[in-house]
Amino acid sequence: MHRNSSIRHPELRKKPVNPSPRKPDWIRVKAPISPVYEKTKQLISNLGLTTVCEEAACPNIGECWAQKHATVMILGAICTRACAFCNVRTGKPGPVNPLEPMNVANMALKADMRHMVITSVDRDDLPDGGASQFAKCVHLVHSMSPDTTVEILTPDFLNKEGALEISLSARPEVFNHNLETVPRLYPTIRPGARYFHSLRLLERTKELSPGIFTKSGIMVGLGEGRHEVLQVMDDLISARVDFLTIGQYLQPTLRHASIDRFVTPDEFSEYAELATAKGFLNVSATPLTRSSYHADKGFKILLQARQNKLASPRTG
Repeated sequence: MHRNSSIRHPELRKKPVNPSPRKPDWIRVKAPISPVYEKTKQLISNLGLTTVCEEAACPNIGECWAQKHATVMILGAICTRACAFCNVRTGKPGPVNPLEPMNVANMALKADMRHMVITSVDRDDLPDGGASQFAKCVHLVHSMSPDTTVEILTPDFLNKEGALEISLSARPEVFNHNLETVPRLYPTIRPGARYFHSLRLLERTKELSPGIFTKSGIMVGLGEGRHEVLQVMDDLISARVDFLTIGQYLQPTLRHASIDRFVTPDEFSEYAELATAKGFLNVSATPLTRSSYHADKGFKILLQARQNKLASPRTG
């Protein structure tokens, strides 16, 4: 998958080569060899769907697809932005596929998904940033596969008035939007986005739909400091975010941002403990954590944590 990246993304040839340190043992994963993996892959292909698992070169694809858990990427495979960490191709996207919501719902139904994650490329070219397509997908999944809970992982809808409201109108169980990194690194790592706009998007979701779980994640190993990660945690707690994910940044190609360092498993454990102490209902912090990694299990933990919180007697 990585070997073909320069062919799939010709714009990368213009960027400088950024070597990274050798991967430690704890970051290595097994190749995807499983009958269920192949069956999931075939179903995705038959329905004409795109997944972020493939486009972003996710290291967990073998494990997740073997459990029939794939993150569908709607609105095409070409993004209008060029983030330094992302393997998704940048360019001029094609038209929105009107059959896509039905295909997404069929994926949930035929794969018997308990929890489905739907994400997208950035579509700055669309008046609503693609929010209406998210709503259509969620509505059809709930209608055709009522036992499937839905998590949407949206872009930031920057300068798209009303887009958040549209995306929430179909009542997804989880609204996810990643901050990706600490604010100091936005100009180089996520230049088309604005940290405080993304933070406000999450906060506004809780204001509009208090019953929907909110979720966000960051990558580490890009040069951020420990104090900066802790500040992001505090910012997310202030925005009433329920679920935090922290994972190791992995460089898709030598043309993408280089890895500053590999954060150790012990450091991830410390981040998880600190984030839990700060008040998140759920935290996933490991080297291989990705935003939708074990999302079905994470949703169950959120439900249980909320029930426990409501059942506990108030103090003070």
